[in-house]
Amino acid sequence: MTERTADTIRLTLTVNGEARTAERVPPGISLLTALREHFGLPGSKNACEQGECGSCTLYLDGDPVCSCLVAAGQAQGCEVRTVEGLAAAQGVPSAVQQAFIECGAVQCGFCTPGLVVAVDALVRRDADPDEDVIREQLAGNLCRCTGYEKIIEAVRVAARYVREETP
Repeated sequence: MTERTADTIRLTLTVNGEARTAERVPPGISLLTALREHFGLPGSKNACEQGECGSCTLYLDGDPVCSCLVAAGQAQGCEVRTVEGLAAAQGVPSAVQQAFIECGAVQCGFCTPGLVVAVDALVRRDADPDEDVIREQLAGNLCRCTGYEKIIEAVRVAARYVREETP
């Protein structure tokens, strides 16, 4: 149950595997803003605030969503996994993160967190996606720097890592 005061809520989530609570969260803010400002997780980026760019993509109860479109209160009691939660123990990059590094799929970095989460979701569903599937699945994530070729290459490398179970 969400506890309310006159103009705030107490928000409790499981964030990256850990039960977390934020006090005095304005009820009308997005999950993205709550994570950045009340939980100290700046990895997901705030770009369009309209669900068009994908820079704020994260997992909500196992499904990738644009967190700018989810009201913080709607996530009460939910499980949230952000880009910060994808790395393995001791900060070892996940297969997708490692592939992005190796392939040079990161430039300015603004779209990267959302793309990493979207690619993670893709390779978990399909460990051998063809280019059409990759392009379709990443259509909701905009990048203005890379031209997508290095990102597509990173998806292929990440998928290979997932198939081989090695980052």
